[in-house]
Amino acid sequence: MHGADQQFFSRLASASASFDRGLPATLERLATLGTQLDPLVPTATAEELQAMLHTMAGSAVTFGYRGLGQHARALEQRLRVLTTFESVAATDWAAWVAELLQFVEAARRDPRGLA
Repeated sequence: MHGADQQFFSRLASASASFDRGLPATLERLATLGTQLDPLVPTATAEELQAMLHTMAGSAVTFGYRGLGQHARALEQRLRVLTTFESVAATDWAAWVAELLQFVEAARRDPRGLA
């Protein structure tokens, strides 16, 4: 293996380890934000959730958490739809938050096992 290849794989392994270490805190933050989401004024919290889910979706797939990444992407896309409309029923927000919290719990139990 060439030096550049070794450096690349070393950086990739380091980034993967960093993702692994940070995942519990990321999941905790997602759960906290989900419970704080105010459907009447969702903007700031929703924006942070959307950014976190977007980052998680890309990183998770890169580092071998395919199901985790796919679920994060789906949640991000549904959140994007909810935030597009001026008026969204509180039940729609509640359903999204419930799905987010279920995702967080499943990821806490087995982040690599999500299908």
